[in-house]
Amino acid sequence: MRTSLNKNKYKQVNLYFQDEARFGMMTHTGKHLTACGIKPIVKYQHIFKTTYLYGSYSPINGNSFVWEIDGVDTTVFEAYLENFSKYKPQEFKIVIIDNAGFHSTKNINVPENIYLLRIPPYTPELNPCEQVWQYIKNQRFKSMQELKQWLHQIVKDMGKQTIKSITGNHHYVNAFITTFNS
Repeated sequence: MRTSLNKNKYKQVNLYFQDEARFGMMTHTGKHLTACGIKPIVKYQHIFKTTYLYGSYSPINGNSFVWEIDGVDTTVFEAYLENFSKYKPQEFKIVIIDNAGFHSTKNINVPENIYLLRIPPYTPELNPCEQVWQYIKNQRFKSMQELKQWLHQIVKDMGKQTIKSITGNHHYVNAFITTFNS
């Protein structure tokens, strides 16, 4: 693959894992233990509001590109790819994606500096982005504004070393290094 790249156009090649995750305020019900005859007092907030993060994370150098948007569909995915292509435009991006229905590439424009590579169906464990989402999920918020502020801050604060440690599966990294450093 490296020999087919226009080396004057793309100064480097990088590997990214892409995924999206829903974050929000959702009603959770559960059980609480109390003494017999005592009514439990628990905080309860009946709400369902969400937002999504689209993210691409590199296990090679820790680079990341993250978008926060209020939905998932093919149009949003295409817009995400277009904006991602403008992030480090002199970089050829090999992007590993899952098989979500809106990742269909039949009728969308994939920028020329992006190559999409699918993982097999029903194998989320092959996409290290899942671990990134686990790293930042499981928080509770009083408002969507508070949630969005927190999301923007944690994405901003995630350093390259953190991203590399979460996404750095040695099988992918070794294959990439062997392929593109030979």
